[in-house]
Amino acid sequence: MDLVPALDEPLKKVLGPPTAKVMAEHLGLHTVGDLLHHYPRRYEERGQLTHLADLPMDEHVTVVAQVADARLLTFASSKAPRGKGQRLEVTITDGSGRLQLVFFGNGVHKPHKDLLPGTRAMFSGKVSVFNHRLQLAHPAYEPLRGDGADDTAAAESIDSWAGALIPIYPATAKLESWKLAKAVQTVLLSAQEAVDPLPDSLREGRGLVALPEALLKIHRPHTKADIADARARLKWDEAFVLQVALARRRHADAQLPAVARRPRPDGLLTAFDAKLPFTLTEGQRKVSKEIFDDLATEHPMHRLLQGEVGSGKTLVALRAMLAVVDTGGQAVMLAPTEVLAQQHHRSVTEMMGELAEGGMLGGAEHSTKVVLLTGSMGAAGRRQALLDLVTGEAGIVIGTHALIEDKVQFHDLGLVVVDEQHRFGVEQRDALRGKGKQPPHLLVMTATPIPRTVAMTVFGDLETSVLDQLPAGRSPIASHVVPAADKPHFLARAWERVREEVDNGHQAYVVCPRIGDEEDDPKKGGKKKSPEDEAEKRPPLAVLDIARQLAEGPLQGLRVEVLHGRMPPDDKDAVMRRFAAGETGVLVATTVIEVGVNVPNATAMVIMDADRFGVSQLHQLRGRVGRGSAAGLCLLVSEMPEASPARQRLNAVASTLDGFELSRIDLEQRREGDVLGQAQSGVRSSLRMLAVIEDEEIIAEAREEAAAVVAADPELAGLPGLRTALEALLDEEREQYLDKG
Repeated sequence: MDLVPALDEPLKKVLGPPTAKVMAEHLGLHTVGDLLHHYPRRYEERGQLTHLADLPMDEHVTVVAQVADARLLTFASSKAPRGKGQRLEVTITDGSGRLQLVFFGNGVHKPHKDLLPGTRAMFSGKVSVFNHRLQLAHPAYEPLRGDGADDTAAAESIDSWAGALIPIYPATAKLESWKLAKAVQTVLLSAQEAVDPLPDSLREGRGLVALPEALLKIHRPHTKADIADARARLKWDEAFVLQVALARRRHADAQLPAVARRPRPDGLLTAFDAKLPFTLTEGQRKVSKEIFDDLATEHPMHRLLQGEVGSGKTLVALRAMLAVVDTGGQAVMLAPTEVLAQQHHRSVTEMMGELAEGGMLGGAEHSTKVVLLTGSMGAAGRRQALLDLVTGEAGIVIGTHALIEDKVQFHDLGLVVVDEQHRFGVEQRDALRGKGKQPPHLLVMTATPIPRTVAMTVFGDLETSVLDQLPAGRSPIASHVVPAADKPHFLARAWERVREEVDNGHQAYVVCPRIGDEEDDPKKGGKKKSPEDEAEKRPPLAVLDIARQLAEGPLQGLRVEVLHGRMPPDDKDAVMRRFAAGETGVLVATTVIEVGVNVPNATAMVIMDADRFGVSQLHQLRGRVGRGSAAGLCLLVSEMPEASPARQRLNAVASTLDGFELSRIDLEQRREGDVLGQAQSGVRSSLRMLAVIEDEEIIAEAREEAAAVVAADPELAGLPGLRTALEALLDEEREQYLDKG
């Protein structure tokens, strides 16, 4: 028993420094407990071949398959002695699909001996495309040599995976699934030391197995029922512990004092509403009432406002800000980028008109000052802005994270509006909230539609309001995929359509994934490329290259300008002003235009290398067109093959304008496949087993159970196991919460 390592034992003591270093750097695993909670992604059954269809491009995969044939080819090469190089091409099959493996140079000899036709093995590598076919170049592999007990090596190989089920682990290029399986085998006995975080009454009431048993069954199942038992238990752990963390945060927030902010019947808000040239949608009125009810209480509002692109969130937020200014308080709007902060400042001052001219000649009787504060402002402008904040002269402040700096002080901060929450971490939110004499009210906005379960997990400390109605007058957006490799004439037609839109007095965006001024620009000239190099994909298309090609080619004669994040702020602002004023016909940009940019005259958008963007991001980008009375057009350009998952993703975006439907698709896809080294890119990393889409019921039930537990015992004094699990989660949460967006 003394030989069983403790759960907090560092892996380098148990597995040795080299293996532990790879696990720490690539998988975030540091202790025995971490490794035990690194669960298999799926299981292969001996005698059943895996599916090779739907392999995700550009990602590491692990597959179990059989060698169909192997060919050793010779080709001319200046690098090889005697001028001849060797390439081994191995075709593997799962009975329904085929995949090619390729090995070059000195790396051909061992696989040439090992991978004979009929051999079954596990293969691990990065999926790429060569000559329009999927392949793995130089994959790692581990033969599974039949169950003959006379073959000692084979017996050991097979014994390292239990029974008939082979666990396939989320791995990395440097540490394959089968090596992880052997490492887990080394520490598996430590599972009996695991302390159960679930209260006994909850576990027994729901018929869940104990945690040590669940860990054994997830790593070494003998039957599919074992896997089901383990998954049911481990999902509950994750859902419950996370919901307890969020319930405690809500409980703590509810204890804080705040100043109740009730708008005056004859104040700034009333004056603003009177000059609006349109009526609010029913959704805007309903959400505004929820917000005003929260503002009227003496503990801080914590509300998430999510709405479709263009549903009028900014107007709802501005009305809340004006209500706070009416009470003598200040409201601040925090934007993720300078471009967006400037855009918000422009649209707020335009919407308010003379009401935004407080202290100025000609300002209305009920008016306030609207101040912009960003990191790149000149010293004099910054000094004046800081003075307006501390004296209370500025009722509304709009800025970037520069607002969080220590030097920034407010007279009476009453409301913080955070735009695009996924760009900000909890710490940044809290730093800004700490600037009030008492905690200010908080309104978080996002234009990324979030399924209910994700809202309960990622934003579970916030109440949620949803704006799902578009204001009257918004135009439909037609979306189409442009298969540039299969049908180049479609791309030529896309540029004709852009020209037609501009000739009709409208404007267009062209979006690219890269800027193109990088020092390490991937376009290395000079050397002739080897087959290995050819197998690598070309770099993503760049703004500077595409803008030049368009201005000299299909869009010659139109005014084409560029916009990207590395431009000086004044230049960015000038470009946006010219585009907003209609002086520029075509704006070639990176995703800096993704949120908040509002140019109603822009009707067309062409997204180059659209497969390089996520589903939600494409939906956000598309929302920049069709904002006026003319119909919008969005063209998704891709060179990916028609049958590829990337093209299916683009087809999904083209087929619906429903952001909530797309967010479900996005989440489901980002959790699919054996995505090695990027496991769980769809949700926070503490969710290893819980699938937020499929497990809606568990999450909702866990939220109720967690609220009851925290209400009865906020400090969790009677649940030491839960406290320990919570400390581990929050430690991880602090590191992982800041999603880079």
